[in-house]
Amino acid sequence: MSNLRKLGNSDLHITPVGLGAWAIGGAWEYGWGRQDDSQSTATIFRALDAGINWIDTAAVYGLGHSEAVVGRALKGMHEKPYIFTKCGLVWDEAGKVSGNLKAESIRREVEASLRRLQVDTIDLYQIHWPDPDADVEEGWQTLAALQKEGKVRWIGVSNFDVAQLKRAAAIAPITSLQPPYSAINRSVESEILPYCRAQNIGVIVYSPMQSGLLTGKMSRERLAKLPKDDWRIVHSEDFREPKLSRNLAIQAKFAEIAAEQNVPIPTVAIAWTLHHSAVTGAIAGARRPEQLDDIAPALSFRLDDETYRRINNFLAQP
Repeated sequence: MSNLRKLGNSDLHITPVGLGAWAIGGAWEYGWGRQDDSQSTATIFRALDAGINWIDTAAVYGLGHSEAVVGRALKGMHEKPYIFTKCGLVWDEAGKVSGNLKAESIRREVEASLRRLQVDTIDLYQIHWPDPDADVEEGWQTLAALQKEGKVRWIGVSNFDVAQLKRAAAIAPITSLQPPYSAINRSVESEILPYCRAQNIGVIVYSPMQSGLLTGKMSRERLAKLPKDDWRIVHSEDFREPKLSRNLAIQAKFAEIAAEQNVPIPTVAIAWTLHHSAVTGAIAGARRPEQLDDIAPALSFRLDDETYRRINNFLAQP
């Protein structure tokens, strides 16, 4: 069994890799295109069979659909994995998403999430984005109150910078931060990760494979065939020049390391993020069961210091 890691100040002991349930939300403004719910359920079961003990979702993924799929899949299960979800992004009848950290809105959200997930308490409840920034304090006070009431066990944040973390920490302890982190996106390394390490804030990183760019399966040809409603085509600069060529070169470097180590390329991408001492766990998104074959080895595979240095030397090149 993989080494369990204590998440921040909590009593949660998580596997180094968790299953990300963004894509299983299906089609919406920031979705990954159409998704078969039976495939999603099979993916969840495969992840649990592989030894993964936590699932990270959010109310907004598929506008409630991801949570509902997770809830149905885990219903009646004697030993459920930890369920982490998020609040603060709400949608109107037209499906338009906006940020809302008002107490009344978050209380509505938590009740809806509990209902969709079919649980009495959420293991980790996170503010999804600090938006609007002016309401961060009210949002965090509300999460702290929900924790006292027993609706959620532990509380965390996602996409916060150090200044926002400090504002929240002045109100109530932060169990975890969920930031984006990969060999392509290293923006959290200079300030955010050192702060979390110093403050005993657990870190669960998302997009360690940079939304598919570090899977070994991304190419210009594949990109051209992605559904036109795939959010990566619509919103992400990483999938367009001038960044695309560099990102594909990083993928090729990871492919080289993976061949040497005899592991799948996504495993190397995830292991690279886990090598940072501030990182507790990495969220690996999947929407088909066979994708777990490339992810599950990261539960136990570790990069040695020399290989990690080699990768970082390559990343330092212009």
